[in-house]
Amino acid sequence: MTHKVLLFNPRSSNGKYRIPNSVLQVAASIDGKFEWVIVDGNRERDPYKKIAAYLRTGEFRYVGFTVMPGPQLKEAIPFAKSIQIDFPGTVMIWGGYFATNQCKVVLRSGYVDFVINGPGDHAFPDLLEALENNQPYEGIRNLIYLNEGKIVKTPKEDLIEQATLPTLPYDKLNRLYDLPTYLGKTYLGTKTLAYHSSVGCPFTCSFCAVVPIYEARWKAKPADQVYRDVKYIKDKWGANAIEFHDNNFFVSEKRTADFSRLIKGENMIWWGEGRIDTIHKYKDETLALMRESGCKMIFFGAETGNDEVLKKMDKGGTQTGAQIRAFAARMKKFDIIPEYSFVLGMPGDDPKKVMDYIDGDIAFIKEIKDINPDTEIIIYTYSPVPTEGSELYEKTLASGFRFPEILEDWISPAWENFDLRKNPLTPWLTPAMIDKIRDFETVLNGFYPTVSDIRLSSLKRKVIHHLAALRYRSGLYKYPYEIKLLHRLWRYRQPEIQGF
Repeated sequence: MTHKVLLFNPRSSNGKYRIPNSVLQVAASIDGKFEWVIVDGNRERDPYKKIAAYLRTGEFRYVGFTVMPGPQLKEAIPFAKSIQIDFPGTVMIWGGYFATNQCKVVLRSGYVDFVINGPGDHAFPDLLEALENNQPYEGIRNLIYLNEGKIVKTPKEDLIEQATLPTLPYDKLNRLYDLPTYLGKTYLGTKTLAYHSSVGCPFTCSFCAVVPIYEARWKAKPADQVYRDVKYIKDKWGANAIEFHDNNFFVSEKRTADFSRLIKGENMIWWGEGRIDTIHKYKDETLALMRESGCKMIFFGAETGNDEVLKKMDKGGTQTGAQIRAFAARMKKFDIIPEYSFVLGMPGDDPKKVMDYIDGDIAFIKEIKDINPDTEIIIYTYSPVPTEGSELYEKTLASGFRFPEILEDWISPAWENFDLRKNPLTPWLTPAMIDKIRDFETVLNGFYPTVSDIRLSSLKRKVIHHLAALRYRSGLYKYPYEIKLLHRLWRYRQPEIQGF
């Protein structure tokens, strides 16, 4: 009997569902070779009860978890530990960038057997075949495992041509969970599809967690394949909007233009992530075509208006503060909302330098809002990622920062929200600095409420805007309790944490 495979998507949000693309991609890689099921933590009241019911049958030997840092760890860590105790002999395999970047602490936990280092389209089925047939797995690429207490990383595989990969098994997912429920109401539409059209990114920003995995590589599905997938879900289940969750959707202007032409007649609104210095090179005709095809908003890593800090970030490309300003103005012309994220609290040579960076970015953000008030602003606080060897990472270590060395510590209160980049635990940031960032963010979100909070009525927007006006214009950001109270009462949605 060939053993079955259980794939688990730990809970990542409350009350909002998206197609679990990561585990569905893994399911596609083994479909027809191994029988599989998916347990989606976002859809289950008691996910472990469902997991245990499957494992109790004795038919499942392999369990795969996709694990992002932040909320998913709250289920991934205790569930993996319980599986080891309740179902000894189960092979536990983790994927996702947390498992890759923190592979030492994951594997030394004692309850994770293998980590998939990057894409698992070949590595995962090859590993299962080797284990099932009691064959060696040391030659399989993209694996990380322990051998006599030492971490072993097999060589990385070249990124796979995405057009050669199997179509995701949406119909089989629909048998497990009603697929239309995954098409949620968002700012973009009433039935929003989450979709991945590419993997990787050709840049090496030293603060980005996917850089160690993809190493400046990018592969994408052709535009016509993306269109066919989207149209299939639109026609069968009624999707009317798309969130492209690619790390960098817009690398190729030709692919973007081709997709825009294909999707134009389908009346679908869409959103994706890109780089300012890439899209600023697009022709006006392409930007106009994108808007005509339904592109409503694009997420950009603006990061900072300080060219010195951009260089320290190893942002790559040609992005500058002047370009960030110019691009905000240009997007206004095409009626596409630029969603700019900023990373405040970068390390500096001394506390004064760090505070100067923060003050400079606050002033720059207000300048961007003057240029194009429709620009959405997302504020993060710098959280180190293990891009070893980078100047920024070495400076972080020199300051005394360390990641937890025991896996369970990642879900301690101090680290629980680490990857939401709200409480970075960085030694160079004083409480006063954190308060300044958070207070400014509160006032900014009062004066310019996010357009993506579809529950916020026009009356509420006006009230909170006028309440925050004096603070925003005068720079009196301290103790904005009245704005925080309204945000709490109205359950203000923070897109950097909750998406749309």
